[in-house]
Amino acid sequence: MIIITGATGKLGRRTVERLLERVPVDRVGVSVRDPRKAQDLADRGVRVRQGSFDDPASLVHSFEGAEQLLLVSLDRTGQECVRGHGVAIDAAVQAGVGRILYTSQMGAAHDSRFQACRDHAQSEDLLRATGLPWTALRNGFYASSALQFLESSRHTGDIALPADGPVAWTGHDDLAEATAMILAEEARFEGPTPPLTGSAALDFDTVAEIASQTTGRSFIRTVVPDETFREQVLAHGAPAPIADLMLSIFAAARHGEFATVDPTLAELIGRKPAPFRTHLEQAWAA
Repeated sequence: MIIITGATGKLGRRTVERLLERVPVDRVGVSVRDPRKAQDLADRGVRVRQGSFDDPASLVHSFEGAEQLLLVSLDRTGQECVRGHGVAIDAAVQAGVGRILYTSQMGAAHDSRFQACRDHAQSEDLLRATGLPWTALRNGFYASSALQFLESSRHTGDIALPADGPVAWTGHDDLAEATAMILAEEARFEGPTPPLTGSAALDFDTVAEIASQTTGRSFIRTVVPDETFREQVLAHGAPAPIADLMLSIFAAARHGEFATVDPTLAELIGRKPAPFRTHLEQAWAA
């Protein structure tokens, strides 16, 4: 039995679909906060159980019988995030899970300038301490995050963001396919994987060029001072911690934390990962 958390989210849902192409449906289970959102999976024969990171007993029940568990990282930050992962890891140990796979990030490090990467590093420490077999999927920075940063630029033609650095933007579809292959034991990694990245690391100057070529419109890149960007984010209603988190992505990028490009993802899926141009075209076509 292979259990996947976060199976109604962007990465979790795609991973379930790719996994169902590789293993019998009776080997696949999901642990979700709201089972109603996974009813279509249940209708197809997937084992659906309610599991909340705020309810350890529910996770133990959800993880029952799991040879492997894919722990999709929480959309939380700081100690709230690490505590949630700790609850899930403890539940996995209690449930007798054979191996834990965790969706980490390519920049995971205790000294990262990006809070989420520090959270990933602490979560990997918790996995290491269990004594269980484990794999940390060091996923490239999601291309969808770049697209969110570009949403207003899509209309203005001005990519007005803080100074940045090259980032190996990587798509959910490619990562889900690789994750499903690892879960299906077509590949195995002990501990952290190599960075699972797209084929190029791009800064927003290059992204502006790609946007111009893709749309036939002119896009410019304007560097916004960090404090000005923070004030703009706050003015749009975001709380201060979110503004600081967003700003820290650019600080980390400036220091090269997301610049590594590695062939492992391409080797796993047997082709080049989708380039950023493709992600942009698909998103903006909609």
